[in-house]
Amino acid sequence: MLIVIPQLLEREQAKALGRQIAAAEWVNGNVTSGAGAALAKRNRQLPEAGEAAAHARQVVQEGLARSQLFLSAALPKRIYPPLFNRYGVGEGFGDHVDNAIRLLPDGTQMRTDLSATLFLNDPEDYDGGELSIESDFGRVAYKLDAGDMLLYPSTSLHHVTEVTRGERIASFMWLESLVRDGGAREALFDLDQSVQALTAERGGDDAQVLRLTRLYHNLVRRWAD
Repeated sequence: MLIVIPQLLEREQAKALGRQIAAAEWVNGNVTSGAGAALAKRNRQLPEAGEAAAHARQVVQEGLARSQLFLSAALPKRIYPPLFNRYGVGEGFGDHVDNAIRLLPDGTQMRTDLSATLFLNDPEDYDGGELSIESDFGRVAYKLDAGDMLLYPSTSLHHVTEVTRGERIASFMWLESLVRDGGAREALFDLDQSVQALTAERGGDDAQVLRLTRLYHNLVRRWAD
């Protein structure tokens, strides 16, 4: 399931955040790469321990917490603290699969079910830099407006095409979902979206809305880790 989360951050807020972190010191992007991905990766990354990263992380985390669409789609159990990267001319990231297990800053481990990329500048700012993902329907490429986020399975083969003009700035992260199975998670998302639409139309005390709401929560209980 590939889901665009429109305006996780407001466009101008996202662009301002991109400009702020662009002025900070950056390091080689391979600081978070696995052995295989390091061979394909050419970009730069904002150091996790810096003041700029701490502020930017807080802004993104607040956006995640506000987004009902994100919470419905991801059912997050653990979120790796958002990271930030930039791709200039000649930089890109070849085909790779994200590591199945990530070590969190507190020393615990998390399973990566979903990956996310939040765009922090507009598509007109650069050429290339598309996020290309292998899906059940073939390759699909995304180059979203500033503030928009793409949520996609961490199991997918994906790459970032080489930037040929300008610069691409983004935040990225991994998520462990309460619901491990992707098919079950997609079914819950569809059901939740229908419940929300019917609630808006009929009201929360409608008998069918209550019946579907009970079904949704009982399925979450059945499928959640």
